[in-house]
Amino acid sequence: MISADHHRSLEEAIVDTVREPLIVLDDALRVLVASRSFYRAFDVTRQETEGRPVYELGDGQWNIPSLRKLLEDIIPRHTTIEEFEVEKDFPTIGRRTMLLNARKVFYEGNNSTSLLVAIEDVTERRALEREKDELLRQKDLLLDEMNHRVNNSLQIIASILLLKAQTVQSEEIRRHLRDAHERVMAVATVQEQLHPIPFGAEIEARNYLTRLCESLAASMILDNQPVSIRVVAGEGSTTSEQAVSMGLIATELVINALKHAFPEGTKGTIIVGFESTASAWRLYVSDDGVGIGTHLADAPARSGLGTSIVEALTRQLGGRVTTAAASPGTTVSVTVPRAA
Repeated sequence: MISADHHRSLEEAIVDTVREPLIVLDDALRVLVASRSFYRAFDVTRQETEGRPVYELGDGQWNIPSLRKLLEDIIPRHTTIEEFEVEKDFPTIGRRTMLLNARKVFYEGNNSTSLLVAIEDVTERRALEREKDELLRQKDLLLDEMNHRVNNSLQIIASILLLKAQTVQSEEIRRHLRDAHERVMAVATVQEQLHPIPFGAEIEARNYLTRLCESLAASMILDNQPVSIRVVAGEGSTTSEQAVSMGLIATELVINALKHAFPEGTKGTIIVGFESTASAWRLYVSDDGVGIGTHLADAPARSGLGTSIVEALTRQLGGRVTTAAASPGTTVSVTVPRAA
């Protein structure tokens, strides 16, 4: 049979090799052995520590009812303690935050049981975490303020362009100013829908396109214009970076349909759709208007600013644009491979 003194010598040898503070308790929660790192960390002596109940150490900083209950349950209930956090003012070392881990050690030779308690000082880690959380909070406030100012600036610019368009005499200049107004409003609409989303996050396409089209309908469709916008989107998502381009493309295609598909108060519907597979996603805008043979035959309209923007954004995404006649109306599709 291995003697108790031998066990004690073995325990001392083991705990002294551990860099973090470590103590061994008996079944009455008295300190049998403490590591050198424990004495250094808490600036106490062996005489002040060994043989004393753990809840009497120092000024009673470990005398916490919930901790004491957990320690008392380890032996009879075969439990462990994982990362029990204690924040206290410790004698000589000040206010610190400690994590405790504990489990029992059973010696078959003499049927004795000890508790091994490891203590980790996480004061600096918690301070860094609080500092990081504060920095993230400040970043979110700054981003909200920046987005608010950007959106206000875009709204002001759009209003100035619209007012200017009403005062000029040239119909061509008036048309260019209105086009510029629509582009600014498109950017403002997309920016408003995406500004709460973290950079690099996945965007659920259905909700995003639904909110976007609701904003477009409210700002682009006149009260007496019998045209509606409907979203038909399946399951799928894209990154926030691609969502910016996707939103601008959808906005341009909706604007083009509103301009050309429903002349002279024609009633109709614009459908904005989204489909997704493992290899690609597809955005399409379809209308039941006058059709590709009528309104898209006009060269200036077909090669206008909106079409150029859609083609440029699609190239940036590594995708392709296709335009096809529907029955009735027109469908413009943008397909983007996932690898892009």
